[in-house]
Amino acid sequence: MGNNPSGTQAPATAPAPEAAPEKPQMPPAVHQDDADEEDESVKQLGDCSSLYLSLQDCLVKTDRNWKACQKEVQALKSCNDRRKSHNTS
Repeated sequence: MGNNPSGTQAPATAPAPEAAPEKPQMPPAVHQDDADEEDESVKQLGDCSSLYLSLQDCLVKTDRNWKACQKEVQALKSCNDRRKSHNTS
C-alpha cells in the first residue's frame, strides 16, 4: 500500500489535533468605580463615564466594529445630550 520497502503497513495514527487559535486576552471590563482612576477626559464625562467605558468595552470585544456597538453609541449620545441640556439651563 504505502512506500514502505518491507511490505508491511505502518500503523495508522490519528492526525494530530489542530491547536485551537488562542483568543486574544481581553482587558477586564472597566466599571464606574474605575472611572475615578482613569484619565481626566473620562472623569469629565461625569454620569456618562460608565456609558463611555461600556462603549469602549464593546469596541474591544467586536474588534472596533462601530455598527455592532450602536446600542452603546446611542446610550452615550443620549446621556451626553441630557448632560448638555442640564448645563445650559
